[in-house]
This record gives sequence, C-alpha cells and structure tokens, in this order.
Amino acid sequence: MARRSPRNYNLFGNYTYYLPAVSDIFILLLWLLLGAIVGGLVTMPFALALPQEKVAEYSTVLSYPLMFIPAMIYCSVKSRSRSFSHPGVLLNSAHFGNAGGLVCALLTILATLAAGFCADFFVSILPPMPSFLEEALRSLTGGNFWINFLCVSIMAPFFEEWLCRGVVLRGLLHHNVKPVWAIVISAVFFAFIHLNPWQAIPAFIFGCVFGYIYYKTGSLLLTMLAHFTNNTFSLIMSQLDAFDGSEYWTDILQPQAYWIIYLACALLLVLIFNVFKRIPLESPAGNSDKQEPLIG
Repeated sequence: MARRSPRNYNLFGNYTYYLPAVSDIFILLLWLLLGAIVGGLVTMPFALALPQEKVAEYSTVLSYPLMFIPAMIYCSVKSRSRSFSHPGVLLNSAHFGNAGGLVCALLTILATLAAGFCADFFVSILPPMPSFLEEALRSLTGGNFWINFLCVSIMAPFFEEWLCRGVVLRGLLHHNVKPVWAIVISAVFFAFIHLNPWQAIPAFIFGCVFGYIYYKTGSLLLTMLAHFTNNTFSLIMSQLDAFDGSEYWTDILQPQAYWIIYLACALLLVLIFNVFKRIPLESPAGNSDKQEPLIG
C-alpha cells in the first residue's frame, strides 16, 4: 500500500515530483503550442456563431485554459512516474520569516504596483504598438468587465504562475542552476509566452520580481496574488474615463511628478526586496519544501 502525504491530494500536489531542467522548457513550450491549437479548434464554432465584437471576448474564456491543459497533463504524468523513486518539491510552501504571511502579502502587492510603474517607462520608449495587436489587447480589457475579470485576473494568474514559477522556476532551482540565473531564465520564459515586446518587457521585469519572491518564500499563492494585483489594476484603469486615450504614465503625469514617483517606486522595491532578503533560506535552492518519494 502506498503511503501518501495529505498534500499530494491537492491540486498543486499533482506536480510535486516533476522538476524540469532547462532542456524541458522547450518541451513545455511545445505542449503550450499544442494547447493553443486545440483551443483554437474548440472555439472555432463559437467564432462563427457569435457577433464579431464578441468573438475575442467570449472565445478567450474557453481557449485560454485549454492552452495549458496539455502541459498540465504532461507534468502530472511525469510527476506520477517519478513519485515512487525520486524526491519531490512542493509547488506551494509558506516561508515568511519574521515578517509573517500578511506582511509578505502586503509587500508583494506594493512591490507589484511599484514594478509596474517602473516597467511602464521601458514600454513607452518602444515604437507604437501595431493596430491589430492594440485591438486584440483592448478586447481583453474592454467589453464585459466580469468576463475580462475572469480571464485576466483569475485564469491568467493561476495558469501562468503555475507554469512559470511553480513548474519552470522550481525545476531550475532544483537542477543546480544558480538562483539568479534560474530566476532570469524563468522570467525570459514568462516574457516569451506573451509573444510581443510590449507585453514581454514588463513580463520579464515582473518575472524577476515574482521569481525572487518565490525563491525566498516558496509561496506560489504569493506570486498568484502579485499577478492578480497587476492584471486587476490594469483592468480597472482601462475602465476609467479619466485614463481613456492614455497608454502610459508619461501621458498622464507631468515630467517632474513622473520622475519623483518613479524614483519613489524604485526605492520602495529596494526596501521590499531587503525585507524578503532577510527571510532565512532552508537550502541554496530556495524555500520550497521537499517531499519524500512515495513508498510502496
């Protein structure tokens, strides 16, 4: 009779024993591509039946989660095949040091907002976004608020953090990749799946911030909170008439005020990172809890 940890029954526990190496990242990308194709095929009838202005809005509800399903099945199968012979690492742990969980959650929210403001500058100096891409992104923030909230604020933080921090970063950290490089590689992966530089640049910055928080706390719930904070803030801002027609903070703020806030956000990030830095590490690979193999 196999002895199972109670945690192995939860959703995250299905992937405990799969720790992908750098080469496995390309396999995960292929599974994502397959999922995107499946999602496109499944939603095609809806695209033909729905009014044109509703196609992107409603089809995303189906196609987005379907994109991740093949990768989730693959990771689950790999985890199960290794569960009796290899130790695992939990996707979600809770190492918050003396600060405690609530303080770490608050600091995570503040760090996300500060990083978002700083990242906005790098996007603002890019060439104008192509109109087709601008329309596609606007469909994710315009229209029915609650459908967009489901896609942008609930599904995106869950699936993308599961993959980019819970699977990719956790695997790299436990394959003897130096933490700084593991965080950078997982952030590049996070940026790449956004497929365009206007989203990829802030995604890389967020990926580094989220990755460091995950490395120090082992908490996937914290990085999901961070992702939720950024996406929901962007969604709400897009609904406000006062910001209609403004793409960047430089369009809204006077230069002096902009740079004062920018420097304040950068300083806030340094201070918050210093708090997370003081959380003691359980191992060089970070603070994700290890799991013994299942015993037959």
